[in-house]
Amino acid sequence: MSRWSFAARLFAVAATALLLMMAWQTFPLIQAELLGMRAKPREITPRGDLAADEKSTIALFESRSGSVVFITTVQQSVNPWTGNSQQERSGTGSGFVWDDLGHVVTNYHVIEGATEALVSLTDGRSFRAALVGASPENDLAVLVIGVGVDRPKPLPLGTSADLKVGQKVFAIGNPFGLSSTLTTGIVSALNRNLQVTQDRTLNGLIQTDAAINPGNSGGPLLDSAGRLIGVNTAIYSPSGASAGIGFAVPVDRVNRVVPRLIVSGRYVTPSLGIRTDPKANEALSARLGLSGVFVLDVEQDSAAEKAGLVPARLTRDGGFALGDVVLAVDGQAVESPEDMTRALENKSPGDRVVLRVLRGGKTVEVRVTLDVAR
Repeated sequence: MSRWSFAARLFAVAATALLLMMAWQTFPLIQAELLGMRAKPREITPRGDLAADEKSTIALFESRSGSVVFITTVQQSVNPWTGNSQQERSGTGSGFVWDDLGHVVTNYHVIEGATEALVSLTDGRSFRAALVGASPENDLAVLVIGVGVDRPKPLPLGTSADLKVGQKVFAIGNPFGLSSTLTTGIVSALNRNLQVTQDRTLNGLIQTDAAINPGNSGGPLLDSAGRLIGVNTAIYSPSGASAGIGFAVPVDRVNRVVPRLIVSGRYVTPSLGIRTDPKANEALSARLGLSGVFVLDVEQDSAAEKAGLVPARLTRDGGFALGDVVLAVDGQAVESPEDMTRALENKSPGDRVVLRVLRGGKTVEVRVTLDVAR
């Protein structure tokens, strides 16, 4: 091979490499130019009709979200350097319209310690709220706002006595300050107890896996018919964010407490001073074929102890000795602890009630003067 032939080949290889490199560098520009001439928006694929459950969820949110409000609280503080009093935003939460008079229901812990509360509606209007009453033991509070025209509609009321685990539920609120947020889930459990502070335990709560986060507190929990069945009150989470375990105050309790708060500003719970348990009551009733409220324990120095009510006890051989079984309160038959609560809801501490009690196979009447719940 001659020297000139080798040089020609080397030149050809170098030229080819250079052309390939130039083509590689300019290809994106050529491609972009071609696409710019030919690219256009793609055709939209028709979706078809929404699923039935999607339609019902959308309708529920659109018809109920206007009744849910955003609550911002303000707390008075003193500047340690100047001594001047100043107002600081202390928290946010949710609430909902209770009636046509401008009453708004929320959690007690949403407004606890606040000196002022601002209620914002979904249409953008905001109103300064006045505190009507509060029940810390039920974590409920009532505010009132002066809405002159275009008042939001009160939420329709449901019942919590017939709830079943597995029912669909819907929570509307303002988590992390994000207004009008809808989350969905199911009733995960019933009659849950939750210690919220060292001195305060909420009993008989609805547990749900609907996402409930800080800011959802005080908002409504709705059933699939859009009826109020609970007030979202707390979450169980090490991180403070939703972990699929949320709790709500059942609406039957809300419907007992709120009217009292509106009328008198406070709710004093009357008590017999006996301890009961819904699940144990149901099991004992089925096992023994008895309908009533089983007295599992009697609180010390309570109205029940003073009246001589007899609690159940464990025997030396590990057995179970039945105590008193309350059959009726003032002639109103009771078959569960919830029945007894309803029978006492219109009573006040100091009132005397007559209990019909099954004791040792015989029916007796016991008169009890109600005490303040502890």
